[in-house]
Amino acid sequence: MNNDNINSPHFSAHTNGTCTSPPWGDRGGLRIGILGAAGYTGGELIRLLLNHPEAEIVFANSESNAGNLVSDVHEGLIGETELRFTDEMPFDDIDVLFFCFGHGKSEAFLKEHTIPPSVKIIDLAQDFRIKGAHDYVYGLPELNKAAIAQAQHVANPGCFATCIQLGLLPAAQMGLLTRDVSVNAITGSTGAGQKPVATTHFSWRMGNMSIYKPFTHQHLAEIRQSLTQVQGHLEASIDFIPYRGDFARGIFATEVVTMEKEMGADDIIKAYKDFYDGAAFTHYSDRPVDLKQVVNTNKCLVHVDVFGRKILITSAIDNLLKGAVGQAVQNMNIMSGLDETAGLRLKASAF
Repeated sequence: MNNDNINSPHFSAHTNGTCTSPPWGDRGGLRIGILGAAGYTGGELIRLLLNHPEAEIVFANSESNAGNLVSDVHEGLIGETELRFTDEMPFDDIDVLFFCFGHGKSEAFLKEHTIPPSVKIIDLAQDFRIKGAHDYVYGLPELNKAAIAQAQHVANPGCFATCIQLGLLPAAQMGLLTRDVSVNAITGSTGAGQKPVATTHFSWRMGNMSIYKPFTHQHLAEIRQSLTQVQGHLEASIDFIPYRGDFARGIFATEVVTMEKEMGADDIIKAYKDFYDGAAFTHYSDRPVDLKQVVNTNKCLVHVDVFGRKILITSAIDNLLKGAVGQAVQNMNIMSGLDETAGLRLKASAF
C-alpha cells in the first residue's frame, strides 16, 4: 500500500500508551454521541455500535423523535436495545461524535454549537471532504490511515467515491490515468436517504433503471482529489455516469482505463494486490465479483481484467457500510487506537 500501515493495539489515551482497552464509559469503551440518528445511516450506525466491543452509545439525537424508542423507528433493532432518541446533546459526556446529517448541515451546525476540543468528530456529510480552511482529514483508510490515526476530525468519504476510488487508486499509483477514465456505477435506493422521493418509490424503482447527474456528480471532486494525491498531476477526465438500481443497498462500479501502451495483466494484477496488501477490508479477488459478496459488510472487492491497452476494473461495496457508517466506525477505531476491524466482522448476505 502507498500509506503507512499503522498497527494499532488497544491502548488508552489516559495511560500514556499502556496496552489496555480504553476505560471510558460504563462498558469500558468509547462514549459515543450521534447527531441525525433517525435516518438510514443513523440506524445502521446504532446497529454497529450496539455490537461494538469498545463502544457505548451515550445519546442518539433526533429532535423530531425525541422520547421515542430507537427501535420504533429502526424496527430492525427491536429486541436489541431500549435506547430512546433525545433532543439533548451532552457533548461533555462523550469521546466521539458522529454527524449523520444531510449535506451542508454539518458546517452550519458547528457555527451554532460549541463542541469540546477533546471530542473526536466523524462527519458523514460532504462538508469537509475537500481540502480547505479546516483540519478535517479525508477518511479513506486505504489512502490516509496514518493521518486518520492522528486526526481529531475526519470527513468520511462518499459512497460512490469510496467504491470508485478503491477501484482506481492502484492504477493511479502506477501512473496509468493519463487518458479519460470511463466509470459506470449503479447504487441501491438507500443511497437516496430515508425521506421518500419520486425515484425511491417501490412502484417506480422496482424493475426499473435510470441515470442521474451524469458527468456532474458531487463525488467527482473528492475522487479527483484522492487520485491526484496518489498520481500527482491528473489531466484525465473521470467520466462518471451514476445509475439508480432496483435494489435497496450496494454499489457496483466498473472503471475503464486506457493505457498509453500495453502492459502485462500479471503486472497490473500484482500491483493491485500489493496496493491492498494488509488492507483490513479491501481485497483483490481473482474471480469476477458480484454485489451480494459485499452487502451487509464493510468490504470492498476489486477485480481486474486486461484487454490490450484497456483495463476493466470492477469494484463493489455496501453503500451504507463501507460507503458510510461502516467506514466511519473503521475510522473511529483507527483514531482511537483500537483494532481496526472491531465491530465490523460482518457476514455478507450472499444467499
